[in-house]
Amino acid sequence: MQEISVPAKVVSPRTMNTTEFVLRQAKLAANPALFSKRNEDHVWVDVSAKEFLADVSAIAKGLIASGINVGDRVGIMARTRYEWSLVDFAIWFAGAVSVPIYETSSPSQVAWNLGDSAAVAIFAETGSHENIIRQAAHNENLTTLEHVWQLEGDGLDVLRDAGHNVSDETLEAARTANGLDDVATIIYTSGTTGRPKGCMLTHHNFVELSENARAVLGKSVVPPGSQTIMFLPLAHVFARYISVLAVAAGAKVGHTPDIKNLLADLQSFQPTFILAVPRVFEKVYNSASLKAEGEGKGKIFAAATKTAIEYSRAKQDGGAGVVLKAKHFVFDKLVYVKLRNAMGGQVRHAVSGGGPLGERLGHFFQGIGLQILEGYGLTETTAPITVNRPEHIKIGTVGAPLPGNAVKIAADGEILAKGVCVMKGYFGRDDLTAEAFVDGWFRTGDIGELDEQGFLKITGRKKEIIVTSGGKNVVPALLEDQIRADAIVSQCVVIGEQRPFIAAIVTIDEDALPQWGKAHGLPAGISVAEAAKNATVIAAVQGAVNKANSTVSAAEAIKQFRIVDTDFTETSGHLTPSLKVKRAQVMKDFEAVVEEIYLSKKPV
Repeated sequence: MQEISVPAKVVSPRTMNTTEFVLRQAKLAANPALFSKRNEDHVWVDVSAKEFLADVSAIAKGLIASGINVGDRVGIMARTRYEWSLVDFAIWFAGAVSVPIYETSSPSQVAWNLGDSAAVAIFAETGSHENIIRQAAHNENLTTLEHVWQLEGDGLDVLRDAGHNVSDETLEAARTANGLDDVATIIYTSGTTGRPKGCMLTHHNFVELSENARAVLGKSVVPPGSQTIMFLPLAHVFARYISVLAVAAGAKVGHTPDIKNLLADLQSFQPTFILAVPRVFEKVYNSASLKAEGEGKGKIFAAATKTAIEYSRAKQDGGAGVVLKAKHFVFDKLVYVKLRNAMGGQVRHAVSGGGPLGERLGHFFQGIGLQILEGYGLTETTAPITVNRPEHIKIGTVGAPLPGNAVKIAADGEILAKGVCVMKGYFGRDDLTAEAFVDGWFRTGDIGELDEQGFLKITGRKKEIIVTSGGKNVVPALLEDQIRADAIVSQCVVIGEQRPFIAAIVTIDEDALPQWGKAHGLPAGISVAEAAKNATVIAAVQGAVNKANSTVSAAEAIKQFRIVDTDFTETSGHLTPSLKVKRAQVMKDFEAVVEEIYLSKKPV
């Protein structure tokens, strides 16, 4: 199959915008809880739809009183927290356009996003964030930026007070000023290369994509009363879209800004569904495996893993036999229930995006009773173009298009997208917008294929395909994903562009090292730098490389690798906020390692 188009199940009035979702929930007699936030005693306290509407309206009136006009751009720079969504909707109620900024951004990155979007105001989480913003405004002479409000302290109270004299009629005129065709937000692509581009996402994108997702996921994944805890950055389109979808569906959202507390937060909040990037699922599996090894239960966990994967595969292929069902039942009592309880005990579905999830991992989680619904999309497509659904799933693919979306495979294998998910264009860059489309189809830059049932499989990134000096095309992700799945490995970057052979740069998982080291006889307290030179670690990485190599041809196989003594992180500048590797930055910073590989003795 080369093309598939799925008709929209819901078509909204052109005068509608995203704020209608809040009004819809507040009008319900049940007055559902839309959010939950921790109080001073760390107890989760629900925020009802009516309470949320009242506070959003009060802050929106404050924005209007402060001179924010319809169409003005207003920034948000904060960690993932309740107030992020509160001010996001307040900006929309005031008829303005929100501009998310990652809270880890440097002054120059902040300056670019605010300056390029000509933002007139910004919400900052803390004093330190405000300092970065003011430094950025001073350095780049951002004359349009008039207001900086803090989420902590009394910043929001100042706005609430400022809006007392703004009438309900004035607020309603601002709230209804935008229709589906108007811009709701400008999200700057974190990008692995070049200057970030401002993706203009409209109310049409959020409304139609949420309504059509609700039409197919509303009974199973996001029914009224379902709940999720948000730990991905809300500045990222994936978390942002799910946050809007939750309001549309009447699902409750909690927030946790620090992933280090994630397990405790999952257990206290007890979500029914979660969303995460593949690295989170890899870490959950690897830490469970290492814990079992450390307790002398490694063989039981390995057998339980094998059974879970076999059970899931059998179910997908038509049904599990009596013996397999019996084994699965036993391991469910011994192992799987503990894993589910570790995530709060109520999670039934997990939405995975932001990168490819290994097929083996997908089957493992499905087999233990946590169904991972892998989807695919970009900032430019408001997150999901396609997604697997509980009743329409094929593990190893990223699902079929959501209603209202279409996918086409170009002659060179590039995935093209069209539909309710696709952005209006790049802010102030008509030239780049024109380049991004061909005959009305958005060019994703990813390579993939559609099967006979319309399920999409991603095979790589067009720009990342390596062409060796011998002319062989190699898709690095096919090798990297398999190697990164090993417990001791954090990141892997496959190299070889115009080189005689394929090689890899590997980093060690610092969090996994103590437990892994103990299980494998490494000295206590061994550092990452020491582990990078340790023979046991090198042998383990070689084993992971050999395993990955067995799935590709000899010309595509990794002939040499080097373990570097520091991990790639967002702070080091080697990962985007959604944990994708900035390949060009790695190549630049580890140039000496790359050259050493290719100056060494050529592999046989």
